[in-house]
Amino acid sequence: MPPRFWNNRLRRVTVAREPVKEGDRPPIAPPRLGEGLLDQALAGSGDGVFVIGADGQIVLWNRSAERILGYTAREVIGRRCCDVFVGRDADANRLCYQGCHVVTLVKMGEPIQTFDMQTRTKAGTAVWVNVSILVVPPNGTAGTLTIHLFRDVTATKELLTLVQERLSPPASDAGTAAPGVLTRRELELLRLMTLGLNTMAAAERLHVSPATIRNHVQNIFGKLGVHNRLEAVAYAHRHRLV
Repeated sequence: MPPRFWNNRLRRVTVAREPVKEGDRPPIAPPRLGEGLLDQALAGSGDGVFVIGADGQIVLWNRSAERILGYTAREVIGRRCCDVFVGRDADANRLCYQGCHVVTLVKMGEPIQTFDMQTRTKAGTAVWVNVSILVVPPNGTAGTLTIHLFRDVTATKELLTLVQERLSPPASDAGTAAPGVLTRRELELLRLMTLGLNTMAAAERLHVSPATIRNHVQNIFGKLGVHNRLEAVAYAHRHRLV
């Protein structure tokens, strides 16, 4: 039996052992999910993170998610993610619903590409988020976990829209109703103006910020050669733009 040594400082008995040969050393098991390591990593992420279980209910919601959308973990844990996000794509098609395309691809074992969607904060503000998906396979009694990482890309989306519209080819005569004078988005806004919608209502309808609406309105005034909304609406009716 190997000799024992008493360590007065640590107050414990240690046993001297023979050196272990490299070939006799047992393999070190990797850390398993579910021991807090994954939760800690996701909680400290700079991206917004939420995790759903196999039933579609949210089981984790980090501080960055709260910062982006305004909901606390207490307010969303246990709810279905489709009820919290109600996300839509650029064409206003709904992306979030029970059994959505993400859930379908997870069940099929297919990879899920990063995608953009528009949602709303707790205060009702429209925001664009870019979403990435990670899937954690079943581990013991725990079922499949689907990790959603998202970040706010609203400013980038609006900037790209503005750049695309500014790069549209100019019309030969801004004072005529020639096709292509107004961009698709400007025509859409002009139609809303004829319906009497103000800046806030138009922003709500088009899912953009009021500042973006004001920029569009000024572009419309310049292209049509008018000075206010009333003149723009009259011009639209006179030239059958709406």
